[in-house]
Amino acid sequence: MTHQIDLEAEIQRLLTEHDRIAEQGITVQRREHEIVLGGEVESAERRDEICRQLNDHFPDIDITCDIGITRAQAPSEVEEIS
Repeated sequence: MTHQIDLEAEIQRLLTEHDRIAEQGITVQRREHEIVLGGEVESAERRDEICRQLNDHFPDIDITCDIGITRAQAPSEVEEIS
């Protein structure tokens, strides 16, 4: 159990301290035999870079990137509220 907590803490530390990532809003959860990353970032490129860096740093761990993209521009259509 301690190894699992240590792994999650190590991934969280890399997410916040790595100069190409520096993300604090990403969650790290262990599900069975994989690590699942959650949260939102501003672009698909940013998400892909985070996933690539983590897969490169932890090649023996199955990492699923379930990171969404935050809409950064104004909506293109009017939202109907009923």
